[in-house]
Parts: sequence; structure tokens; C-alpha cells
Amino acid sequence: MTALVKQVALVSESDQVPIGDVMKVAAALQKQATRDLAPIWEISATVDSFEKLEDVPMGYWPMVVKDDIGYNAAGIHLDKDNQPFALISSGDFDTWALTASHELCEMLVDPFGNRVIAGDSPKSGQGRVNFLVEVCDPSEDARFGYSVNGVLVSDFYTSHFFDPVAASGVRYSFTGHIVKPRQVRKGGYLSWHDPVSDHWWQETWFDGPKPKFADLGKLTSKAGSMRSQIDRITSKATTEALAGGRKAATGAGLTMARVGDATASRASHWHAQIARLTRKSGKPRKKR
Repeated sequence: MTALVKQVALVSESDQVPIGDVMKVAAALQKQATRDLAPIWEISATVDSFEKLEDVPMGYWPMVVKDDIGYNAAGIHLDKDNQPFALISSGDFDTWALTASHELCEMLVDPFGNRVIAGDSPKSGQGRVNFLVEVCDPSEDARFGYSVNGVLVSDFYTSHFFDPVAASGVRYSFTGHIVKPRQVRKGGYLSWHDPVSDHWWQETWFDGPKPKFADLGKLTSKAGSMRSQIDRITSKATTEALAGGRKAATGAGLTMARVGDATASRASHWHAQIARLTRKSGKPRKKR
């Protein structure tokens, strides 16, 4: 069965982010969604850039880049029709692009922010719990990102992330930075619901030499989706994890500037070939 195509729109309402940059990031996110995310999570999606929200057709989920997104407002939310949209804080190119990739991957895998997968709790003394599916959070730090078209994008975990035991040759995240089930890398976190206590828990590694456990207490749907509530709790730490951008990324691949050298050279060849063709077509035909 063919997956229903999800349509995502990337729009900038920031004076710092021109439409040209939006188009470059949208193209990179489209490639990430199609080439990297789709085969692993069985999703199908398009990502298109638009100059303003008024240009976005019906049926698209918007991701909007803004200078001021409000206190603790970053992340994916639901509109009055219960459809997802994302707010992304503007800033340097690599940081906002990385944030956009993070939000896109999570929006496509879990549009409504309540998807859970059962598994064994990483906390000693707990048994089976329900993990909130946030595919980028455990390795969200910029250092674990990778490049698509020279644009820094987010690592994300695979469905094997919730396997009961580690196995050789298994891919737990796209970049391979996660090397075993339910692993949290520095700068990331993992959230789950314990059905026995009815509390939400987290394993976080925001500071210190190792991850920590935190009891978030009871969360109810009246305050929004589980993901939106978790995002509010972790907003400050997530912002810090993503803020390093390209400078923090290790082994991310080529930068936009390096890719730009190659594309500029290729464009020059195209211009020259087009000029030759148009000159030829403009000559009058010889009479026989």
C-alpha cells in the first residue's frame, strides 16, 4: 500500500532569512525526507518553499521561520483544525536549518505528537513503558548532524531504537551516532510514560558526565499533545543543543560554501551551453 503523501511548506517571516535561503533548505529537507527518512519510517512527503503564508495551498503543513516565536513556543503545534504546524527561530543559517530538519522529521513520523512505542524502561525498577516517538531528540545536538546539499540536517533514530537488546550490524540512528537501543547522547533526551505510576519520565543528558532521570509527574491531554508539553519543558536545553550549528558539528560533511563552488561551476557550464544553443537558434536558416 502506498503511503499517503504528506505535504510540508517552508516559509520565512523573518527579515534575516531571505527566500533564496528558504529554497535551499527546502530542497535539502526534501532530499532528507525522500532519501533518508522515508525508507526507514515508511513515510512519503514533499517539502516546498513559499514566499509567504498566504501562498501556501490548502492541505500543506507549514513550518514558519520567525525572529520571535514566543517564550517556549518552538516546536510542533496543532492548529484549530487539529493539523500540525511548526515554528522555527531564525538565526545563523546552519542553526535554523538544523532546527527545521529536526521539526520536519518529527512532524512526518508523528504529526500529532502522541505516538508511543512500548519498550523496556532504561530506568532500573521500571518495567514496560510507552516511549514518546520523537525521532531526533536522543541525538539532537548539532555535533551529531550531517549535510545534505551542504545544509546541516538532524540525525534521527530508526525503528530499531526500541529493540529489547543490542545486536551487531543494526542501525539505531541514521548517522550511526546512536549505537544501542534507547541510548541518549549528550545534549539529547528521551521521554516515556510509566503506566504503573501514571507519571511521565525523562532521561536527559544536558549537563554533567552522564545522563540523569527526571520525574515529570502527570501530564494530561488538556494541556496539548504530549510532544508540545515535553517541548515546553525541554525548550531551553534543546535551543542550546542546536545552537552550535556547523561549528559544533563533527563529520557533518561539506558546507554550503564548498557545495556552492561546485554548483557555481556547473551553472557556468550551463549558461555557456544555453548561450550557444540560443545563438544557433537565432540564426536565419540558409536558403537551399
